[in-house]
Amino acid sequence: MAAFAYKAMDANGKSKSGVLEGDNARQIRQQIRDLSLIPLEVEQVAEQEKKTQAAKFTLFKRKMSSGELALLTRQLATLIESALPIEEALLAVAEQCEKPRHKNMMMAVRSKVVEGHGFAEALAEFPYVFSTLYRAMVAAGEKSGHLDTVLSRLADYTEKSQQTQSQIVQALVYPTIMLIVAISIVVLLLVIVVPKIVGQFDQMGQELPFLTQAMISISEWLQAYGLYAGILLVVGIIGLKKFLNSPKMKTTYHGAVLKMPFIGRLAKSTNTARFARTLSILTASSVPLLEAMRIAGNVLENLFIKDAVKEAASKVKEGASLRNSLEKTKIFPPMMMHMIASGERSGELQSMLARAADNQDREFEATISISLKIFEPLLIVFMAVLVLLIVMAILLPILALNNLVG
Repeated sequence: MAAFAYKAMDANGKSKSGVLEGDNARQIRQQIRDLSLIPLEVEQVAEQEKKTQAAKFTLFKRKMSSGELALLTRQLATLIESALPIEEALLAVAEQCEKPRHKNMMMAVRSKVVEGHGFAEALAEFPYVFSTLYRAMVAAGEKSGHLDTVLSRLADYTEKSQQTQSQIVQALVYPTIMLIVAISIVVLLLVIVVPKIVGQFDQMGQELPFLTQAMISISEWLQAYGLYAGILLVVGIIGLKKFLNSPKMKTTYHGAVLKMPFIGRLAKSTNTARFARTLSILTASSVPLLEAMRIAGNVLENLFIKDAVKEAASKVKEGASLRNSLEKTKIFPPMMMHMIASGERSGELQSMLARAADNQDREFEATISISLKIFEPLLIVFMAVLVLLIVMAILLPILALNNLVG
C-alpha cells in the first residue's frame, strides 16, 4: 500500500485535492469516484517528490525548515512516548501538518511503514528533508527500542541548530542593510551628484585640486564602466561557483579558508562544534563510534575538515584513541582534545563531547557579537570619511575661486 496525491473535481466544478492510500493508481481513482468526485490527477507521493527534487533549478526544490522539522520530530517523540504505535503516530502528525506537501510526505512515510519497511528506511524516501544523521539516529533508536528518546534528542538538536542559525541571521541583518545602503549612497553621489556640481568647474578653465580631479576620474569611470564592472562581478561569482563544483578544487578552497585570519577561526569553530555535538548525540543513541564518526563527518560543510575526520576515523579503526586521532589533524582546539581524553578515561564520552560543543558555540557567539559591535561603528566612520571626501572635493574649487575673486 502506498500514498497517492490526487486532484479531483466535484459536481459543482470545484477543485479538490488530498492524499489516499492504496495499492495502485487505479484503485485510488475508484476511491475518488466513490467519494462522488471526478479524478483529474493521481500520482504516488514519493514519485511526485522525486520529480520535484530533480528539477533543474534549485529554486523549485522544496525543503522543510529547521523549525518545522523540530516541531514534527517533537510531536512524534511525544506520541511514541505515549505508547502509540508508529503508524498511528505518523497518521496523527500528518493530520496536524498545516502544509499539504508536508502532510503528503508523512502519509507516504506511513504507507512505507505499514508495508513492513523500517521507519528509517521509509524516511530515506525524502533525503532532502531527513538527513543522514537523522536517519541513522532513527535506525539506532529502532534497534535499541528507545525511539522516543532518540527522537527527543533529535528535536533538541534541530531546535538548537535552528536557534543558532536564527541568531546569526538576526545579527547580520542590520550590518548587511547598512553596508548595502552605504554603498548605494556613495555610488549615487559619485554617478549623479558629483558630475552635475563639479562639472561646472571645468568650464572655468582653472586648475582643480587633486582631490577634486580624483573624484571626477572615479565618477567618470563609474559612469563609463560601472555597469560592465557589475556584470563582470556577477559573472565572476557564477564562474567561481562552477569552478568549486569540483570536489578537489572545493577542498583546496576550504583549506585556504581555514588559513584566513578571522574567517578561518570562525569556520573551525562552527565545524568542530557541529562534529562534537553530532558525535555526542550518535554515541548516546548507541551508534558505534566508527559509524558515528562517519556520519558526523558527513554533516560538516568544510570538505578539508571532512577529509581530516575521515583520516582520524581510519586511525581509530586501527586501534588509536579518539583524542590522538583528532589531535593529529591539528584542526580541533586543545580544550576539546582535553575534554575528549577525559571522557574516554571516565566512560562519559558523549557528555564531554556535548560540553565541548557548548564551549565552541559560546566562543563562536562571543566572537560574532564582538565583531559586529566593532564592525558597526567602523562602517559609520568609513561612510563619514567617504562623504567628507566627496564634500571636500566639491568645496575646494569653490574656496579656491572665492580666494581668486577676493
